[in-house]
This record gives sequence, C-alpha cells and structure tokens, in this order.
Amino acid sequence: MQIEIEYCVPCGYLDRALEAQKTLLSTFGQGLEGVTLKPGEKGVFTFRADGDEIYSKPADYDITTIVETVKARL
Repeated sequence: MQIEIEYCVPCGYLDRALEAQKTLLSTFGQGLEGVTLKPGEKGVFTFRADGDEIYSKPADYDITTIVETVKARL
C-alpha cells in the first residue's frame, strides 16, 4: 500500500506531515510500499491510501484513527 500525505506548505503543516510519515513507517514498516509527502497549498492536509482519501482537513486530525484505518486496509 502506498500512502500519500498532501500538506499545505504556506500553512506550516510540514512538521505534522513528517510526524505522521514517521509514525506510519515505524508502525507498519515494510508492510507499506512507501509514505510520500506532496507539497500543496490552500490549507490542504489530506491522506490517501492507494489513491483513496482516508483523511482530509477540516476533520479532526487524529493520527491514531489514521493508523487504524491503514491497519484495516492492510
């Protein structure tokens, strides 16, 4: 499974995206093909698993829920 995290550069979401990337990689390791970061704008903060959106701002950001969603898809 490939995870893509698109984050708003002007909004300063890079740190949050990096933290999420590290959490997903440390939790699932080689079970994932990769976790890529995609710079964006206009307030975007979206997670996609194999192209399917699994989280998008403005929903409450909860890395635990995102991890559980990825786990269920694996």
